[in-house]
Amino acid sequence: MMLYSFQELLLLAAAAIVIDWIVGDPKRPTHPVIWIGRLIRLLERVLAPERRKDCTAAVRLLGVILTAITLCISYGVMWSMVWAADAVHVWLGYAVSAWFISTTIAVKGLKEAAMLVYTPLSEGRLAEARKFVGFIVGRDTGKLDAREASRAAVETVAENIVDALVSPVIFALIGGAPLAMLYRAANTLDSMVGYRNDTYRYFGWCSARIDDVLNYIPARLTGVMLTMAVLASPGMKAGRAVHAMFVFARLHPSPNSGIPESAVAGALGIELGGTNVYFGVPGERARMGWPLRRLQPFDIVRTIRLLYGVSFIMFSGVMAVWLVII
Repeated sequence: MMLYSFQELLLLAAAAIVIDWIVGDPKRPTHPVIWIGRLIRLLERVLAPERRKDCTAAVRLLGVILTAITLCISYGVMWSMVWAADAVHVWLGYAVSAWFISTTIAVKGLKEAAMLVYTPLSEGRLAEARKFVGFIVGRDTGKLDAREASRAAVETVAENIVDALVSPVIFALIGGAPLAMLYRAANTLDSMVGYRNDTYRYFGWCSARIDDVLNYIPARLTGVMLTMAVLASPGMKAGRAVHAMFVFARLHPSPNSGIPESAVAGALGIELGGTNVYFGVPGERARMGWPLRRLQPFDIVRTIRLLYGVSFIMFSGVMAVWLVII
């Protein structure tokens, strides 16, 4: 049952974007993603403590059950909280909805995490930069040079324009805070069990596929909005960003992440992708963009500007639609 009208959802989504711009992520112990992560780990221990590596229909089914329970609980708890707040007073319901939608968005948090890499890099403190890169990527960071550390940060910001901004806002516009939280739960599942490794290849397959499906349309809308943001950014090339998406996006192992990464690479005239090392084992990631110049630490700042450009486009678009339909 829908709690709010589309007009109300537009204003709630716009308010959530502004809250994230100003406040950012809540403190770690109270962040909903932390509680979703704890739920996933609990369910994982209960459902498949020893059999996660087995290639059997039963293990795949347990992965489906993990995904279904996590999504249902995340949606149900959020719906109940919004309903209870709205029952007390409509403005309390609005406040609770806007706040929790903002916790599914992470523009400010993404910027801050990337700047923790950029600042020491720009000051020549490579060891410190490597430490902070390790907070945002899963690859080995102990031997990264300045270019590779910059690449990791640029790729993280570019990829997460979809996960941390566009997708949660779109799902909030469709179903308010409950659906936005369901999306965040799906994204958290993918980040925790959606790996194609020996441990999670079969148990986590459903979580990975759900995340791919939910991000499919938002990723392509992100490509459009990134192009618009590039048009407003001096020194970047929108035509090259579009060309890069058509040439390179399909080479990425994810059906969605290649779109923002290739767009950013094309816009900046740099090459992303290359050799990444995981647990001491090097692997080649598809290269995207044309290396017209050497990737530099300041490209992290340029990518953050594109992130904020897309967030401003989303905010403006949401408010424009609200003004048209009121």
